[in-house]
Amino acid sequence: MNVNITDKDKIEIGGSRDLYGIMQRILLRENEIDREKEHFWMIGLNLANTILYIELVSMGSVRATQVEPMNVYRVAVLKGATSVLAVHNHPSGRMTASETDKDITDRLIQVGKILNIEFLDHLIISPERYMSFVDTGLMAQLEKSLKYVPTYQIEERIRKQELEIREEKEKKDEFKETAQAEKALRVETEKQKEAIKITVVTNLLDKNMTVEEIAAILNLTPKEVEQLSKDKTA
Repeated sequence: MNVNITDKDKIEIGGSRDLYGIMQRILLRENEIDREKEHFWMIGLNLANTILYIELVSMGSVRATQVEPMNVYRVAVLKGATSVLAVHNHPSGRMTASETDKDITDRLIQVGKILNIEFLDHLIISPERYMSFVDTGLMAQLEKSLKYVPTYQIEERIRKQELEIREEKEKKDEFKETAQAEKALRVETEKQKEAIKITVVTNLLDKNMTVEEIAAILNLTPKEVEQLSKDKTA
């Protein structure tokens, strides 16, 4: 969901403090309705490091909402962002990155490299303070991580999906005047995404990877991986 921002918020981001100044105001605004829920935002920047958009990717719990890297980068591809940042709040006020926070960041770094969209930083925020992965050295550690470096086949599928997203944008630009055409495009996009997942799962199973290994790479549950493998044979 796109977050409405004013022209004064479309500033150049020179560091974590600049971003927190904007996100603090957004968090306080969101807290009026959903004070106890965890929000996960993505911020896209242009070549000048100026904010292009702020997107609310999920709300509730990062673990529960199953943040998928390609869904996170979807808007970045559509809007031509050259770099992105992630921000999420901890309702408890605890400014420590959990293992889930680190895993999500690790995945986003790897997918960003494939798409040539730089993942700059991840902030954990509360109404009073914030923590930056860059400022604390966590980003430097995760940049060296090999945990979620994708295999060649997965990298190719991600690139293919990026191309399909760009093609979708072109189609949407052509038919955006017709609501019916937009609806058909959304349905087709979901089918394409599902087909890509099925193909990737099938390829990895053919490589003798376990369901658990595939689930870890694709950020899915083992049950979802098993269902995708069944869909292929259906």
